[in-house]
Amino acid sequence: MGVMNDLLTNDLFPQALLPITLQGPTDLEGFRRAARALLAQQMLPGQVSWHTVDTPAQDASTSEANTLVVIPNIIYSDAPPVSVPPEFLALAETVILHKDPQRFALLYRILWRLVHEPALRHDPLDADMLQAQEMAQAVQRDMHSMKASVRFRTVQDDIFRNHPEGGPLRVAWFEPEHHIVEAIATFFERRFSQMRWAILTPERSVEWDGAQLRFGPGARKDDAPPLEAGEQLWLGCYQHIFKSAQLRLQAMSRDMPRRYWRKQPKTLGTSGKPRKSKITAPDAAGMVLLI
Repeated sequence: MGVMNDLLTNDLFPQALLPITLQGPTDLEGFRRAARALLAQQMLPGQVSWHTVDTPAQDASTSEANTLVVIPNIIYSDAPPVSVPPEFLALAETVILHKDPQRFALLYRILWRLVHEPALRHDPLDADMLQAQEMAQAVQRDMHSMKASVRFRTVQDDIFRNHPEGGPLRVAWFEPEHHIVEAIATFFERRFSQMRWAILTPERSVEWDGAQLRFGPGARKDDAPPLEAGEQLWLGCYQHIFKSAQLRLQAMSRDMPRRYWRKQPKTLGTSGKPRKSKITAPDAAGMVLLI
């Protein structure tokens, strides 16, 4: 009852919210680190507002001095690990790809409740859990749709003209509903590993050069010509996205989750090894450590 009373009190007498700014819409690592620090400080879900660098805090109850507050790394390192059910981590990996801006708040609220209400993991009808599961299902449907719907068209770019043995470039346009491009890129890499291809979307674009994945900014639908359009229009859009992306090292490093850095070419400064998860094996109670 104490936790519930605290939540109700916070709703009745709201305080200035602590804004947490993540590095991108799919920054799961940043969310986990921030959540661990917040739990260590006993920050209630209603006392925190979640934002990303592309959608900064604009909460009226947040003072100007606190608008850009981000929990320092030193606090992260001092925060103790947190035990959560392993299924929560799997759920969070999918829910974080949803377009709903409240997904981070929902995940932190569930995490808080799992810590303070252990019975929650056994309640299949809990409203928060049901909402998170519905969001995860929507993301999975979107990923399935992208796998089934992407259609490539062949264009003969400069690389093909100079080295025809490598085959022509295949380019496709798709409009996902959620932030799934980076998560699903490895599927297309495996399936079409023998050809060069690029998929353009409004938020993020991805290219496979036959050896490595490379991500670039999104495209406008007007920039992506229809199937019957001329080859030069496709090439113009493709070159605009990926050639300019090579010059945006700082932005790419800021926006792209570290788990994808190993897929990038050396020109983007991504020769390091992928970071390994710090999740431990389940303990006797069926829980795992968060970070």
